[in-house]
Amino acid sequence: MRKLVFFLGGAGAGKTTVAKELAKRSRTALFDMDTLLRPAAEAIMTLSGLDPNDRDSELYKSRCRDLGYRLTMDAALENVELGNDAFVIGPFTKETEDPAWLANELSRIGATLNDVEVKVIFVCLPDDSHYRARILQRGSMLDAWKLDNWEAFSKSLVPRAVQWPLSESSVLYFDNSEELTEQKLALAERFIG
Repeated sequence: MRKLVFFLGGAGAGKTTVAKELAKRSRTALFDMDTLLRPAAEAIMTLSGLDPNDRDSELYKSRCRDLGYRLTMDAALENVELGNDAFVIGPFTKETEDPAWLANELSRIGATLNDVEVKVIFVCLPDDSHYRARILQRGSMLDAWKLDNWEAFSKSLVPRAVQWPLSESSVLYFDNSEELTEQKLALAERFIG
């Protein structure tokens, strides 16, 4: 059965690092919203006279957010439609709160949860201080708004329940606060199946 695996989590949790390592091992197609949206977001923000490195403000969200999810899901779903497994990386905050979102997405390729196995790996850290340290450590210009508006931004880092109609065994909360060891990667590989 085709697999669609979502790597969710807040900024700095390490969802991209975990997903890339697992994709490399399994040779699975990987779709990172940040990578797919970046060129378009920079162009849109620049043409709007705004900071091309902004990825968090309300102006960015109103102009680019939904486009990023559409680009990412279209690419991933096209691969699933062809019979390939796909790993998808992104926060998916609004999407995971909508119980019908996943079924609607799968229906775009004539699929359902009966013929596509969907798993969610929610990559997380224990608290705000861990997220802040990771974000500072990576030193990305794309994180300036997050750090400048930490009190507001940090509210988005709370692990959340996925409202999609998946069994508990299809969702893994993956504590990524320590080193990404072989043992932790093996746990994630077993979960994916």
